Amino acid sequence: MAIVTKNVEVADRRLSIETGRVAEQANGAVILRQGDTVVLSTAVMAKEPRVGIDWFPLTCDYEEKLYAAGKIPGAFMRREGRPSETAILASRLTDRPLRPLFPDGFRLDVQVVSTVLSVDQENDPTILSINGASTALVISNIPFAGPVGAVRMGFLDGKVVVNPSMSRMAESQLDLVVAGTADAILMVEAGAKGVSEQTVLEALEMAHNEIKRICAVQAELQQQVGRPKYEFAPATYSEQAVEIVSEYLALRLDKTIYNPDKAAREAATDDLRKKTIAELGDRFPDHSDIIGKLFDKALKDRVRQRIVEEGVRQDGRGLKDVRQITVEVGVLPRTHGSGLFTRGQTQALTIATLGSMSDAQKIDGLTDETSKRYMHHYNFPPFSVGEAGRLAGPKRRDIGHGALAERALVPVVPSIEDFPYSVRVVSDIFESNGSSSMASVCGSSLSLMDAGVPITRPVAGIAMGLIKEGDDYVVLTDIAGVEDHLGDMDFKVAGTERGITALQMDIKITGVTFEILRDALTQAHEARKFILAKMAEIIAAPREALSVYAPRIEKVKIDPSQIGMLIGKGGETIRGLCEEFESQIDVNDDGQVLIYSANGELADALVERIRTMMKEVEIGDEYLGKVVKTTTFGAFIELSKGTDGLLHISNVSPGQRVDTVEDVLNKGDEVSVRVVEVDRERGRIGLRLAEDPEVAGKSVEELASVGTGGGGGGRPPRDRDGGGRNGGEGRAPRGGDRGSGRPRHGGRD
Repeated sequence: MAIVTKNVEVADRRLSIETGRVAEQANGAVILRQGDTVVLSTAVMAKEPRVGIDWFPLTCDYEEKLYAAGKIPGAFMRREGRPSETAILASRLTDRPLRPLFPDGFRLDVQVVSTVLSVDQENDPTILSINGASTALVISNIPFAGPVGAVRMGFLDGKVVVNPSMSRMAESQLDLVVAGTADAILMVEAGAKGVSEQTVLEALEMAHNEIKRICAVQAELQQQVGRPKYEFAPATYSEQAVEIVSEYLALRLDKTIYNPDKAAREAATDDLRKKTIAELGDRFPDHSDIIGKLFDKALKDRVRQRIVEEGVRQDGRGLKDVRQITVEVGVLPRTHGSGLFTRGQTQALTIATLGSMSDAQKIDGLTDETSKRYMHHYNFPPFSVGEAGRLAGPKRRDIGHGALAERALVPVVPSIEDFPYSVRVVSDIFESNGSSSMASVCGSSLSLMDAGVPITRPVAGIAMGLIKEGDDYVVLTDIAGVEDHLGDMDFKVAGTERGITALQMDIKITGVTFEILRDALTQAHEARKFILAKMAEIIAAPREALSVYAPRIEKVKIDPSQIGMLIGKGGETIRGLCEEFESQIDVNDDGQVLIYSANGELADALVERIRTMMKEVEIGDEYLGKVVKTTTFGAFIELSKGTDGLLHISNVSPGQRVDTVEDVLNKGDEVSVRVVEVDRERGRIGLRLAEDPEVAGKSVEELASVGTGGGGGGRPPRDRDGGGRNGGEGRAPRGGDRGSGRPRHGGRD
């Protein structure tokens, strides 16, 4: 096949789509390039359906190759292992706009793989993955009602911007990914710093204009190289069978499926389904194999019909009503912060834990980001929906929901300068009947405030639903699980009373209009204010003090040139301080020293020790020092970690002559000394005994003239062998070598 390339300008940057060069055995394969970011997307369809499945087996994978960023993996095997959270989230972003565009009832396995081959840190490979996956499907023989286009929107300098560079996104007030067809929007994912609903709508409209152009170039490529589509006919049911089931359920269905209690409603519905299959199967054996499916269809149609025509929901609420809310904080005695948020039959227990900056999560990925200090983890155990299941690691859904909650809270978390802690928040879902991810957002705000984390404002979240029949539609506030399952949209909106901090929208139809989105955002805003008011009744702002069980933090600022002195050779000094004071020490390159300790007295003592160590030695200073080495000409006294001075042999015993230093002092002895000479150029500190009559009571000026006597001071050693910390001669007391082996966080070395 000849190589074919199509180009389109997106935000003044060329997006190149090429096919025919690689992966020709896939059903569809394209290479997308923007700048120096290159992504290969492939689509493959199985030849035969899996036996016994009643769902569409679509798999979307996003493969990060670290060579793309010029990196060698940090894992022990030095190769890529399980997908990172970033890759899993990118896989979900790729999947969500594609899934609604496959035909109902299609059961052949489809696998879409996006492989990142090159990254320039300016053009986003995630957006290329969505566009590439769509193009690979469009030109293949796989039945797919695309194309789909995707862009990332920012809000910079008061303006909405299409596909800002990755470096500029750090400054943006909005990070919005939008995907859709030429006719409508299919998927929205966003993090924001309190932007308004109007700004979001403006960004969505601008995004859709760009999406239309991206879809057009995919359609051009399809016309030129596309393969004929696999013919698939969805299952149909005879009018007689539909009428039989409808008549049987006419007087039974409403009595069963309208109950505010989820468990009771589901149990009654299951009983009715079994009874329907059994009775009608005996009476109409020709239709016995489809009665169960027709029951499910009748249930879905009836629920949707009553919502659109009568405004009646299964649990009896109005269309804009939020379920009953219960809020508790401080529910666990020894955690740093805890919040229990219950909305209807959805319940989330969220725990906040504070740690040092060295507890921040290390990131080994394609971006320049190396760590993050705020982490949100979400767990969805099977008992939360009354099921027995295997407890394993987090699934893609768990990671996605945790990332959404994290995105919602990050904008209100204080900066590292104001609050130098790492924060881990864990949401355990104890009960679920719709929108547990938004319950975890509310619970997270509660737990952070309970822990005393000075968040700028509380955040709440709500999930909006949609029932659309023809041109008629109804937007539902606070959807329950069945409304998510039988409805057309799950639109999650989180934010403060001032603006939006996170969005996520998935749909099951072929698109939603801007009118629907506007209505959903308006209703979500009202619901969010209602929930925030309920939360404020229990806790309106962060507690003034941290939990007594949270680590206490103290800050000390030292000269960056003294970092080596604090670290010590191979981390020896800082490790010793951590052990002695039962604390953890983090050192930043700018000289900021952070001390984490559970004991306030020990933290205070450690602060004083570091200040003493880092203080410049001056004439007249007194120390209780330790003899670290004796020589023929005197004794070297450790004044502080890494700083020694010389007590000449003529001064070890005032008024008396001694033959050897060891006649008076030995290694390990403690002695009170006073500094009488500091020669920074020659790296000398001269000492006399504090009780020496020649120095006792003298002023600093007088001491400067006294000197060390007996030939002057020697060079202070930087280690126990008299040499410098790196094998050379001792240097001035402010020394401290910052050699290349210095660990960033000495307390963890």
